[in-house]
Amino acid sequence: MYARGMTVREIQGHLLELYGLEVSADLISTVTDAVLETVAEWQNRPLERSYPLVFFDAIRVKIRNEGLVRNKAVYLALGVAADGTKDILGLWIETSEGAKFWLKVMNELKARGVEDILIASRPSFRKPRFKPASFI
Repeated sequence: MYARGMTVREIQGHLLELYGLEVSADLISTVTDAVLETVAEWQNRPLERSYPLVFFDAIRVKIRNEGLVRNKAVYLALGVAADGTKDILGLWIETSEGAKFWLKVMNELKARGVEDILIASRPSFRKPRFKPASFI
């Protein structure tokens, strides 16, 4: 709830309304701080040296920031290891994507230990430049 922009008082009201649970502002702050610390560790954990396949994709979400609700994209990198296990390599929130954003993502993955990606897959939202019937 905190990550979605709710204040400590709003979280208190929400817990009371939904669950009849009264909690102190100190408890909410303590839990939030502990979760944020765990999230920071996850975001900076070392990654595998090589991934045969990495999917890059995004979902659009509404995020409250400074009292305003804005549409933003949450970009993610899903790595598939050689043994087939999947791992979310990272999540990034941006208002728009471009070369500078993707350079930042690639540099972050490199800094966390990734040296090689054999296949990088990213959906294309552009219309195809050819008509499928032209191949018939």
